[in-house]
Amino acid sequence: MSFIKARRPIQASLLLFAALALGACGFHLRKNAALPPSMQRVHLAVNGDSYFQRQLARALGTSGVTVEDDAGSGIAELRVPTAAFSTDTLTSGGYARISEFAIHYTVQFVVTDASGQVLVPTQHINMSREYSYDASDTIGNASQVEQIQKSLDDDMVQAILFRLQAAEQHPVPATAASTY
Repeated sequence: MSFIKARRPIQASLLLFAALALGACGFHLRKNAALPPSMQRVHLAVNGDSYFQRQLARALGTSGVTVEDDAGSGIAELRVPTAAFSTDTLTSGGYARISEFAIHYTVQFVVTDASGQVLVPTQHINMSREYSYDASDTIGNASQVEQIQKSLDDDMVQAILFRLQAAEQHPVPATAASTY
């Protein structure tokens, strides 16, 4: 019984040390994005991947935005005309067998407020991941590609939210907004 009582202060001190170490290294839990007030109601116009659209809508909702099904008065619009994956061959093995690929993900978006003024001018974001290809395991390769694409979708949503948050901190000047 005394052994258990003796371990408690040690466990508490280890927990305190771990918390201090995480704080000292700069680790912080991610907060929800602080988006511009004019984006409280947003219509998403996304061409392409439905998983990406669901993740983007979910992230906007978590940030306090109401995602509307239709555009209308008092509703900002986040248009994503381009959300496309492509692949490149990186290396080929013997007998022209491909052994490495790169998956590229390109997204283009623009945000306008309820009055049609540009909040975020057209942005282009490119991401990529590399993976090894095993010609003898085509089922495993398909699931690997699917997981990489979902990972890129998740990372892309975060990149868009960071840019939307930056728009809150650094708004586009009225003269520049009308030129896009």
